[in-house]
Amino acid sequence: MGSKSAAIILLAGAICCTLLPTPTRAADFGNCANETAIGRYSSVEVSNCAESDASCVLKRNSNATISITFTSAEDLSELKAVVHGIILGMEVPFKLPNDNGCKDSGLDCPLAKDTSYRYSTTLPVLKQYPKVSVEVKWELKAGDKDVLCVLIPAKIQ
Repeated sequence: MGSKSAAIILLAGAICCTLLPTPTRAADFGNCANETAIGRYSSVEVSNCAESDASCVLKRNSNATISITFTSAEDLSELKAVVHGIILGMEVPFKLPNDNGCKDSGLDCPLAKDTSYRYSTTLPVLKQYPKVSVEVKWELKAGDKDVLCVLIPAKIQ
């Protein structure tokens, strides 16, 4: 094969590579717990959010289900969910219909330490919410103790 043919093949290969779609990153759930947190999450699931999505789409006028699998280093007699939306670096509190992590969440308290549990809740994404990118800060607390904190990249559409 001549050098002219090789150059054409290399040029064609370079053009094809630049035209291929770039792979999208999976939704990157971040750990926002501080060093005093007594729990750790092992997985986070958001309804209609695929692993290939860069962020989870929360459709207005619908419900979203959030599930967090976690363990705690201590026994827990109570569990409370605290949620904030972080928009442009500002934390905006989000009122949950049910913030009691021991009620209608798939959990029955007390919870035993070093045992895996799956917390799950459904929240409304109201029609009046603005269409905006947001980072959802989801915390589970037991009294004055932080159990876990997870950041969920999302888009309200």
